[in-house]
Amino acid sequence: MPYTYRCRDYPGMEACPASFTAESASEVMKHVELHAEVAHGEDPKQWSQGDREQVQNLIVAS
Repeated sequence: MPYTYRCRDYPGMEACPASFTAESASEVMKHVELHAEVAHGEDPKQWSQGDREQVQNLIVAS
């Protein structure tokens, strides 16, 4: 079953059109981390546990 994440669902990222779909939630998370780094200038290693959990909660079965 594929999983999807839409960046615009994260608070404050409503203008971002990016979305990612992959075969597993962990694969989607890797795409999200790369996207955050390249498109938003973030360092995913610096995300708090709460931020990481919020992202993971937005990865849904599609």
